[in-house]
Amino acid sequence: MPSDLAILSGAGALPPDLANAYPDALCITFTGIAHSLTGRTEDHSFDRLGSLFTTLKERGISRVVLAGSMHRPALNPENFDAFMLRIAPQLVAAFKLGDDSLLRFVIEMFEIQGFTVCGAHELLPELTATAGIVSQVAPLPEHLEDIDRGLALLGLLSEADIGQSSVFENGLCLGVETLQGTDALLGFVAQTPPHLRRGHRGVLVKAPKTGQDLRVDMPAIGPDTIRAVQVAGLAGLAIAAGRVLVLEPDQTRALVSEFGLFFVAREI
Repeated sequence: MPSDLAILSGAGALPPDLANAYPDALCITFTGIAHSLTGRTEDHSFDRLGSLFTTLKERGISRVVLAGSMHRPALNPENFDAFMLRIAPQLVAAFKLGDDSLLRFVIEMFEIQGFTVCGAHELLPELTATAGIVSQVAPLPEHLEDIDRGLALLGLLSEADIGQSSVFENGLCLGVETLQGTDALLGFVAQTPPHLRRGHRGVLVKAPKTGQDLRVDMPAIGPDTIRAVQVAGLAGLAIAAGRVLVLEPDQTRALVSEFGLFFVAREI
């Protein structure tokens, strides 16, 4: 029986995980957008979303999941179909705002067409961590203080639609995630002069922004994150329990153990 699920794919480990878990799902890629799927996919264009909606309905699709990293598409109004021309004013307004506003607009467009937008964490709940210490190594009391400060800062910054990660060490902020992402943040921290890093090693703190729609923009970590934490000279990481995806979880946890890091999930 054909699936009622469509996977709209970007890059990274998540789209293949979803495709493997739901082998009958319709896999959609987008022209000009990098993706990580192999095998049978159908390519569409963000310039012609009306055509995509028609295809999904004809194939009996009722649920969609946006998976993997995607950069903002370079739209060409000359190629717009009738649907895109109709929503162009709202689309231009959404593009001028932050990513949260743009993603909310995308969700609304799918829902208006009658589709249910699912979160990857709803389809693969095993990719999130429950509250507690995930690693064999436990954080020290001073690390817990850094975690609290990191979460507090992220809560303040979320009002400005900025950042899903921060790094704290000895009560001081070494960096905040911006548009460049978590890996860039950790690379910046790794270059911090030693005289600014006296005392215990710090912690990466990762959590969604206040009001962030986890169906289409859920924070994620994976093996590359753990390697970057190690290179940055941190003692470990803390994530929001149930609200951050742990991609390639077996390898991620193995690297945490190999590097002797702590890994905790906190209720927020």
